[in-house]
This record gives sequence, structure tokens and C-alpha cells, in this order.
Amino acid sequence: MKENVLDVLMYLFETYVDAEDEPEPDQNELRSELARAGFGDAEIERALVWLDDLTGQQDCLPYGKQTAHGTRIFNAFEHERLDAGCRGYITYLEQIGILSPPQREILIDRLLALETTDIDVEQIKWVVLMVLFSQPGQELAYARMEDLVFDEASDLLH
Repeated sequence: MKENVLDVLMYLFETYVDAEDEPEPDQNELRSELARAGFGDAEIERALVWLDDLTGQQDCLPYGKQTAHGTRIFNAFEHERLDAGCRGYITYLEQIGILSPPQREILIDRLLALETTDIDVEQIKWVVLMVLFSQPGQELAYARMEDLVFDEASDLLH
């Protein structure tokens, strides 16, 4: 089975997003469960580091007051990893109020940390959900993003 870090993260997210009444499992429990689900040790470890970095960076990314009214310029590395469709979708999410400038920066950081060369809009949608879910007080933005993800998926079926 060829899996990547995002596959592991999506499995964890889908498994634990609705488990409100259960205590949060520790990393050893997560490792065991992911191994039983068929994920490799390397992907499991990278996914757990990715999650730790998601929660650990919430307050570390630099941005100022001007960021809220500025235009995000992507650097050469970001251009290489995020094609025009991805960059446009990120901008769209910010323009419709789902992402704030700091959340946009966290999203870009977490996308680049996936260490994959083929990032697409579908992957962005899932990472946005994870970013919003990890932050308190983002229930409305999360619900709006969830609607975007699942409404677009149901439109494809018709």
C-alpha cells in the first residue's frame, strides 16, 4: 500500500473529529492504531510530527497589522510546490472569510510540510479543515469549509 503523510492525517482526522466524549489518545495509542490500520512506521512518525507542529506553531508565525490588508506574495519555493490553482484557492478562502491571514500562513506552512510534490486543491481542503479544527473559536469557519468540501463532492456525483 502506497500511502503518504496526508493519508495518515486524513485517517486520524476522520476517525477522531467526532469523538468528543472520548479522551484524546496518546501518541503510543495512535501509533498502535495506525499500524493496525496498515500505515508504515515512517509515515506514522511524520504524521505525528506534522500534528505536533500544527499545534505548536499556532502562535509562532510572524504577521503584523498590515498583513490583514496586504497581498500575500508567494516565494519561489511556494510557487514550485503550490501551482496557480492551489494559490488561487487559498486566496479565495481568505477572501470569503474562511481563513484569516494568520491561518493562511499556518495552512501554507503545513502544506509545505507534507513533503509531497503534487499538492492539489482537494488536499488543501482537508488541511484547511485540520487547521481550523485545531483552533478554538473557529466553529463557524470550520462549518463553512466543511460545507464547501462536501457540497462540491456531492455536485460531482450528479
